[in-house]
Amino acid sequence: MNTPSIAPDAPSSAHSHALRSWLRLGLTPGVGNEAARHLLACFGSPQAVFEQSEAALRQVVSASQAQALLSEPPELPVHLVRTQQWLALANQDHPHGVRHAVWTLGDAAYPDALLQLADPPLMLYVQGQTDGHLGNAISVVGSRNPTPQGAQTAAQFSEALSAAGLCVVSGMALGIDGAAHRGALQGADASHTNATADGQWRTVAVVGTGLDRVYPKQHQMLAQDIAQHGVLISEYPLGTPPLAQNFPKRNRLIAALGLGTLVVEAALQSGSLITARLALDIGREVLAIPGSIHAPQSHGCHALIRQGAKLVESAQDVLEELQLDTPQQASLFAASHEPDAPPHELLQHMGYAPVSLDALQARCGLDTAALQAELLTLELAGAVGRLPGGLFQRLGPS
Repeated sequence: MNTPSIAPDAPSSAHSHALRSWLRLGLTPGVGNEAARHLLACFGSPQAVFEQSEAALRQVVSASQAQALLSEPPELPVHLVRTQQWLALANQDHPHGVRHAVWTLGDAAYPDALLQLADPPLMLYVQGQTDGHLGNAISVVGSRNPTPQGAQTAAQFSEALSAAGLCVVSGMALGIDGAAHRGALQGADASHTNATADGQWRTVAVVGTGLDRVYPKQHQMLAQDIAQHGVLISEYPLGTPPLAQNFPKRNRLIAALGLGTLVVEAALQSGSLITARLALDIGREVLAIPGSIHAPQSHGCHALIRQGAKLVESAQDVLEELQLDTPQQASLFAASHEPDAPPHELLQHMGYAPVSLDALQARCGLDTAALQAELLTLELAGAVGRLPGGLFQRLGPS
């Protein structure tokens, strides 16, 4: 299938006609990605699909789908204008080379990795360094409510893997996703190279809303940073709000874009485990970081490891499992987080599992006031995190 690319600088009439046809195909009720692909394979382009008779369409799709294709969706004009404005305005005004684009099946820019899916999106809305490319990538997923140690681990792994030359793919959700994106951006800075000098994205955010909004709102600045050093991608039309059913669906794109999926923290019932299963279904590696047996956020990772996921303890483990061993670069992880001095005595008593104030007091022998003062000092220094339920957890490498 060879379809024309939708580019904002194309002649306006041709661009508008192509964009309108793709939007109409995607918006037609009852016609999903699979049926649309059959139509494109048979007729060559969306424009050609809508030139067919009902009888011709029924040779490829069901009678109800053929009937639906004969009528324009009533929301089409609004989506067309909205998308045209989004393309034109951003490409004029955005700094740092940030651009907007729409990639369709058959475009040269459409990521090859997504074509391995059973139902690749017909259209991808893209914001950021649209002239770049994915390169070798690792998907990093995990809990929206991680432990402090989990969030720090996600950032440290992503920083090291980014510095080693991998693109970090995640979903820009709260928790592990956000930590992974931030770590990847720090890794790009640590490598002392321009974030897009080699054309490879440093991080990719696959989101579950239209790209004309940022969700969650707390990630407004993060979204801007990602766009300057990578891309944000969505298969959903502009204006799509954060609907619960869209987020598990977008996870298949996260799984497909990475050579493997690294699960940092995940409960037994979580979207991260869905992503891991999707990765296995398309032949990707699944890797998991073990955690405390007392933390519910670790139980999903432990279940994956029991089922055969690769247990990883360092960024080097990830590179080796993906057969991307770069020892000199991966050693940045160990070097950048190695403590310069013996840990505080109270940290030695804490260990790395969450611990209550009473249990910690029994270990160290301090009175309550002295212990709380020590914990506050360590918390302000970023060495200890406070968990729900009155628990505390040591931060930093194990």
